[in-house]
Amino acid sequence: MESIYSEVEAEKFVKHYPDVTRALALRTYTSRLMGADPNLVLHGGGNTSVKVRQKNIIGEEQEVLFVKGSGVDLVDIEPDDFVALDLAFLRKLRTLESLEDEEMESQMQIHKLHTSPLNPSVEALLHAFLPHRYVDHTHADSVLVLTNQPEGPDLIHKALGPGVGVLPYIMSGLPLAKAVAAQYENHRELEAIVIVNHGIFTFAEDAETSYERMINFVNRAEAFITHKIEGKAHITPRADIQFVQEAEPAVARFARTMRGACAHRDSDGRLRRFIVEFRSTQDLLEVSVSKTAQILCDSGVLTPDHVIRTKNKIAYVDTLLENNDDLRKRINQVVEDFVKDYHRYFREQVKARGVDLQELDPYPRIFIAAGLGMFALGFSRKEAKVAADIAEKTICAKIQANAMDQYLPITESHIFDMEYWPIQQKKLGQFSSLLLQGQIALITGAGGAIGYGIADRLLASGAAVVLSDIDESRAKKVCSLLKERYRNGEIEIIPFDVTDYQSAASAVDEISRQLGGIDIVVPNAGIAHVAKIEDLEPDKLDQVIAVNFKGTFNTIKAAIPVFKQQGTGGHIIVISSKNVFDPGAAFGAYSASKAGAHQISKIAALELAELGVRVNMINPDAVFGDGEISSTLWDIVGPDRMKSRGLDFEGLKEYYRNRNLLKAQVLAEHVGNVVVFFASDQTPTTGASFPVDGGIASAFPR
Repeated sequence: MESIYSEVEAEKFVKHYPDVTRALALRTYTSRLMGADPNLVLHGGGNTSVKVRQKNIIGEEQEVLFVKGSGVDLVDIEPDDFVALDLAFLRKLRTLESLEDEEMESQMQIHKLHTSPLNPSVEALLHAFLPHRYVDHTHADSVLVLTNQPEGPDLIHKALGPGVGVLPYIMSGLPLAKAVAAQYENHRELEAIVIVNHGIFTFAEDAETSYERMINFVNRAEAFITHKIEGKAHITPRADIQFVQEAEPAVARFARTMRGACAHRDSDGRLRRFIVEFRSTQDLLEVSVSKTAQILCDSGVLTPDHVIRTKNKIAYVDTLLENNDDLRKRINQVVEDFVKDYHRYFREQVKARGVDLQELDPYPRIFIAAGLGMFALGFSRKEAKVAADIAEKTICAKIQANAMDQYLPITESHIFDMEYWPIQQKKLGQFSSLLLQGQIALITGAGGAIGYGIADRLLASGAAVVLSDIDESRAKKVCSLLKERYRNGEIEIIPFDVTDYQSAASAVDEISRQLGGIDIVVPNAGIAHVAKIEDLEPDKLDQVIAVNFKGTFNTIKAAIPVFKQQGTGGHIIVISSKNVFDPGAAFGAYSASKAGAHQISKIAALELAELGVRVNMINPDAVFGDGEISSTLWDIVGPDRMKSRGLDFEGLKEYYRNRNLLKAQVLAEHVGNVVVFFASDQTPTTGASFPVDGGIASAFPR
């Protein structure tokens, strides 16, 4: 690890943030340097602070602590992500013997100096009690490799030298803050303090020195570890397990089976599903077939902070059975054993404390599959990736620790304290109310107006969305617009040809590999052709039927094995047409093919109900799109309709608006709203046709 501090870059930060003090600008700069290195911190981990003197609104000078907001990622932190607190008051809290969590949070809110929606870091008091202007804290992997050993404190002293103090694990809050402050006051030569099972704090009067000390001590730890494990075998493989040769189909099978096994109903009766992130680095593959795989999986997190992301243990599946039913039974048994052990852990810890708490969900977040690699689960794609990043780092660190001597698991008592700490749980609750959180949706024909509207509404409801369109450039445009609006990683493009069943089946497997499975299938791909029957070329009819009818059939058929393997039901929501009930002259190819798709969807509703899969149809009319994304159908039929009626484009839209009973303009988002309604299980409905047309009497479903 090398220092990447640059005076030139530091000055750029000072100039870029002219409205904040130089000290805070430099604090932001070095915080980002540390946040950019995953060997130091991951996803909201670690914290930093700076102390300044500045005048308040009436001109009085006061001491201010700017400390990182709780849960903020250091990698892209902004000055506004630091919470300003009354430093003089915080220091007075050191005189207290104890401080309840609720009171600590209350005092932090009362003594904020700027309006901020953020809560200050749980280690704000520690930052306040140290006298140094700059304080940095990370969960450096190499430091935890050393502390999480039977002789951890001695190893820290040997590796890092006399300038570093060591304290046993103490939970964040007033006791830890007081212990760190006392350690420094008794040993003022210290440049850093290590907390066993937690991490390292460095401090100095300037930003560069505090950062450089962090890099220096972490480098010493890394060098010490490298020397200790040089020439040693890190992992010993089992002779009876090999890497899976045909990995891609095996990953898809495992992901959707595991995802189904972990789906569960919460205390409100809501079915909670997970998104999956798969990793198969060489280290993870070797661990998966090693003699110590089960031990590594059972030995817990590197630091209690990680438990809210990954749970404490990892579920290990040592056999990948070829038969789908056998694989499901094996994974279900692993999950059942994991859940039983979690219940045991919860009961024991609650009993030991004499408290009454609501148990959190007991399901694993990380799986190691023999010969395949690692699977991580989260209620959103971001959560799954965070869990995967942390677990991958944890496994690699434990390999090093065991090569040195023996990895020493953190006590379940410490784990429980952090997992059930309300302050930590607040970091996870921000998306829990979204209707479709944890669900995965596939939309075909996603490059057009209706596809765009459906994707928009699904994303707004918390689903992860896969866009597919034969015209990949249109899908990319939709994806770009949606990413601007939602700024998250819940969107993927996986193009395939709906007229080709193998293409559809391959795409469904790819979705399983990338996200874990499918819950919502929206066959929306469609094309139009204007011609009277006597002028309709047979090959044109075949082309329209291939997309509109066979494309719907292929998409439904390809999804059925996923629904079966997951075992959690699902939704197929077919974008049909008003023309199914009210066909138009010279529009026979489109109307007939859509009627066929509508009928096959009804058959699917009959056949798939036993799987808990609901199949419903939406019949839109005259959805023109907007300036950003046009309707591919109206791009084709619009010019002929305008010509026959002597209208321009706006006039045509007005014509169709006035012909419906409600005199309403039908928008793509209206179609999307119905998709969300069906997908959210608000009514026990299957086989239904839902008009979204403003009211066309001749198209009323009969």
